[in-house]
Amino acid sequence: MALGCFENVNLPPCVWFEGGDKRNALASILAGFLFFVGWWIVIDAESSNPRQIAAGHVCGVFGTLSLIIINSISNSQIRGDAYEGGCLGPRGARVFLFFGFVLGFASVIAACWILFANFVNKDQQWPG
Repeated sequence: MALGCFENVNLPPCVWFEGGDKRNALASILAGFLFFVGWWIVIDAESSNPRQIAAGHVCGVFGTLSLIIINSISNSQIRGDAYEGGCLGPRGARVFLFFGFVLGFASVIAACWILFANFVNKDQQWPG
């Protein structure tokens, strides 16, 4: 279980959200908030210092695209229960999901590559 640490967490009752046993909904809200904060920081950093390396933002865009692709496919489409029509059916959904995972992992690998190429291996004297 991915979120087993939240099994014993008791949240106080909330007026706008019935949080009983909706652990996945709470995890989705938290993930969406972290996603928003991450993009907010990227946009703020780019607007205050436009001379930053732009290739790092491309990795974020491809990571966002990957997130949208992966979350747009339901489990029933993977199993083939959702529909029988279309030109590819469940096989096309599986290929699309695989493409989303490849895009996500490629963006993480490219971001690490940019990090090491531009910041870690340089012998620069930074103030402070």
